[in-house]
Order: sequence, then C-alpha cells, then structure tokens
Amino acid sequence: MIRPFAYIAGTGRGLPAARMTNHDFAAIGIETSHEWIVERTGISERRIARDGESTCSMAADAARKAMERAGVGAGELDTIILSTATPDRLLPATAVDVQAALGASRAAAFDLSAACSGWLYGLTVGEGMLMTGAAKTVLVVGAEKMSAIVDWQDRATCVLFGDGAGAAVLKRSREGKGILSSFLRSDGTLAELLYRPHGGATTPLSEAVLAERSHYVKMAGREVFKHAVRMMADAADRALDGARLTGADVDLMIPHQANVRIIEATAKHANIPMSKVFVNVDRYGNTSSASIPIALDEAIEAGRIKDGSTVLLCAFGAGFTWGSMVVRF
Repeated sequence: MIRPFAYIAGTGRGLPAARMTNHDFAAIGIETSHEWIVERTGISERRIARDGESTCSMAADAARKAMERAGVGAGELDTIILSTATPDRLLPATAVDVQAALGASRAAAFDLSAACSGWLYGLTVGEGMLMTGAAKTVLVVGAEKMSAIVDWQDRATCVLFGDGAGAAVLKRSREGKGILSSFLRSDGTLAELLYRPHGGATTPLSEAVLAERSHYVKMAGREVFKHAVRMMADAADRALDGARLTGADVDLMIPHQANVRIIEATAKHANIPMSKVFVNVDRYGNTSSASIPIALDEAIEAGRIKDGSTVLLCAFGAGFTWGSMVVRF
C-alpha cells in the first residue's frame, strides 16, 4: 500500500466579480460569435480583473479561504509557493506580497513558473518539503491575471483566457489520505508554440516591442491542441500507474480547464466517463495555473469529493510543461 506523505487540508478560490461573456467581444471590435467560441472551446464566459484587482489580491483571497478551511493561522505557515505566469512585478516575487498580505511573517515565500501546470509543480515541491521535514504547513497558490498578457486584438487568444486564483494548504499526511503519486515533465524544444516572444531580459520592453505587440501571448493553436491531448493522456497514465490504480478506480478527474475537447479526449483515453470529470471551463475560461485549484475547490464545495474519494489531477501548459497527480481525500 502506498503511504502518502502530504495531504490537502483545505482549499479556496478567489475570483474577480466581473464577468465577460462571449457576446461582450463585439464591443471591443473582435469579430467572433458566442457559437464560434463555444463550438471550439466550450467557453461561454470568463472573469476579468478590474482596477485594484491583482495577482496578489486574488491569491490572498484564495489563500485566506483555504487557510480557514484547514484551520491554519498565518503564523503556522512555513512556506508559501505561488505559481503564476503573471506576477504583479518582475522583482521581487509576488509570493512575498501575498506573504505580507496574509501576515505570514515566519514563512518562506517564492514564485514558481510552469504555466498551466504550475500548481501541480507547486504541490509536488510542497510535498517534498514536508517529506524532508523542511516544512510542516505549506500554502500552494495558483494565481493568474491573464487579461494583462493576452492581446485583445487577437481573436485566437483573447477569447480563451480568464483571471482568478485557487489555493490549497498542504500538511503532513494522516490516516492514509493525501498525494498517492505525481508525474511532471517538460519539453523546451516546443516553447515557441505558446509563449511571449519579447518583454523579458533578452529583449526588454521598447517602443518596437510595444508597436509589434510581441510582449503578449502568442499561440499556434492547432499544434498546441495536438500536443496537449497526447501529453495530458500520458500524464494521466503515469500518475495512475504510480498509484497502482486504473481509470476505474478514479472517483473524479479534474483536468486543466483549457478546452472542453482536450478534456473529453483525455478522459476518453483514461477510460473515465465524463460523468466523473469536473468541468467549469464554460464559466471561467483558461485561468492557467489557477484552473485546477479553482475547480478542485468548487468540486469539494459541490460535494463531488468526499472522504475516501480518489481524484486524478492533470495539466498541460506552455513550456511545454505537463503533469498529473492522484490524491486520496
């Protein structure tokens, strides 16, 4: 029997109040339709951060809810891991702003960047810290303000993404509950299929970069779709194998919420019926590393996850990165 070292003690989510529906794109000059977007992605609306809402504020909101449900105070946090592709500023890490907002004065805090797979990467890092004794209580947050980095003149990308945050508190496992297995991979040779070409240290922001809009997300949609299906299916297999389980043993699958067709293809490969797959991409769009923790929190709140439930998490993102995890609640 696999003995877990870390379990999820509490979850939370933080979302902007403002909703942007597919019909709202006409107002900003994007030639598209509700039907076109739904047919290709399954997305009907997404949340968009407004003035005063930041990656930090959404992360702190999700964190406070997760901590409350876990019965953990700010002074008990040893480590804060923030997965984000949209830090509020490039230096220092946004995680330290979250630390300050929470009043977690004794916690180490750092950002982690692995795009849409980042929250699973963060959970795996947190699990390792608990296993080695480096920490007893770890907060792992996925928070994204994707509206700040998409090109609102590019129909191929701006309709896909939304803003939000999700969080979980990790503690040392008890009673056989927790992370049973995890799997992480990446392939940097495919990075330019989904990336921000300029605006970093190699090519800093300049008038030319701003004029050509090359600091925004660029994506080769068809190629990304093809790789996402293959890699998420492989990740699901690896995590299930690591936990010595099959798709039949899974009570609920929570995939990265990027595209309903990718979700359906991944579930079919794992022999998991869609009745056992949690989907909220229709309401939030792709919130990158926040998508799985937001969905996990909603699933728990809706009663889809109970004591003893076995849950499969899997993700794919820019990098390319991909990963998976099996968790017993």
